[in-house]
Amino acid sequence: MDTMPHDEISLAVPLLVDKEQHRLGCKLRDVESNYSLTSSGSTSTFKTVFHGLNALSGVGILSIPYALSSGGWLSLILLFVISTAAFYTGLLIQRCMDLDSNIRTYPDIGERAFGNKGRILVSVLMYTELYLVSTGFLILEGDNLQNLFPNMGIEVAGFEIGGRQSSVIIVALIILPTVWLDDMSILSYISASGVIASAIVLISIFWTGAFDGVGFKEKGTLVSWRGIPTALSLYAFCYCAHPVFPTLYTFMKNKRQFSNVMLLCFILCSFSYASMAVMGYLMFGPSVQSQITLNLPTEKLSSRLTIYTTLVSPITKYALMIIPIVNATKSWLPMNGKKRPFSLFIGTALVISNVIVALSLPFFGDLMSLVGAFLSMTASIILPSLCYMKISGTYQRFGFEMVVLWTVVLLGVAVVILGTYTSLLEITRHF
Repeated sequence: MDTMPHDEISLAVPLLVDKEQHRLGCKLRDVESNYSLTSSGSTSTFKTVFHGLNALSGVGILSIPYALSSGGWLSLILLFVISTAAFYTGLLIQRCMDLDSNIRTYPDIGERAFGNKGRILVSVLMYTELYLVSTGFLILEGDNLQNLFPNMGIEVAGFEIGGRQSSVIIVALIILPTVWLDDMSILSYISASGVIASAIVLISIFWTGAFDGVGFKEKGTLVSWRGIPTALSLYAFCYCAHPVFPTLYTFMKNKRQFSNVMLLCFILCSFSYASMAVMGYLMFGPSVQSQITLNLPTEKLSSRLTIYTTLVSPITKYALMIIPIVNATKSWLPMNGKKRPFSLFIGTALVISNVIVALSLPFFGDLMSLVGAFLSMTASIILPSLCYMKISGTYQRFGFEMVVLWTVVLLGVAVVILGTYTSLLEITRHF
């Protein structure tokens, strides 16, 4: 999942008195505006399609074959169910914004529906998701570097650090200076490469299977009920871009085309995810790993191209995941805590904590499954539905729309419960 996290950095602190809280809220909204895509209403339909594809295209494409392997062929139906539900809730976000012109960001929707508690809930979910996804980036980088250089290791003060651990630390040191940047505009342009990276990975995987001797020979299983929760969670992780949608809508020139833009983005991304899932499962069957890049023969050029693309993309996106958390943390501090040295300290501390978590939970598939089940489903399926019901007053009128909304909410709740339980169970089994 590649979100545009720099658009969302406001979080109100409930313990402040009303006057101070209002002042802080205004200041945070000013900071939000500095991370906007462009000036209000100036983004063309074509560019909005690109931004939407970039938001939906991310590292989830690497774990989608593992998701299909976990649930079996029939679980592919669930991918399209999740996609349809996510598309519908994306339109609900648009409707919420049409009902109140003051809504510009995702936390604004939470606040409009449920007051300050709604803003806090939405913001906490967003920041937690950003933190765990950035942790997943380090795990992904470490796994793929170790796959390329299996004998790599370093020795510090007589202590030998293994290949995977040293890879995570090296990547963190490379990424750290990007977290210290004040001007993120350069990285913003570089990181807007999710669409291209996903296309390169998809084509390279097809080339590896068709022309590099791997083939599409595996048959797989029809359905694996035990793996359905994991499959659902990973499918949900692929569609966790909803915090970006309010910004896309706000800065779109022709807002009447937004629903068509969303439809095109979801169709293209769902086709991409389904194609990768089918190809990966046919290539490696039940032995496919949580990142398909770990199955690839590293001596082949197409495989190395896939791995290198996978390595570069998270490095450019990592800072955009962490910077909003840094800015939110700074907003809680007194004025003296907002100076440059404190900013550097906070960014460095977050990277160090990411490294510690990545080394403690070195299982990419399990972590992304947990993020997808608990955070993505809550932020992308449940909250948009509940917020729309509250803002529009639909919850007071029994009818077909309310039945559909509650069906979507119950689907989300079921995935959250089953997926989160299964993910936590899998994580604990590794210890």
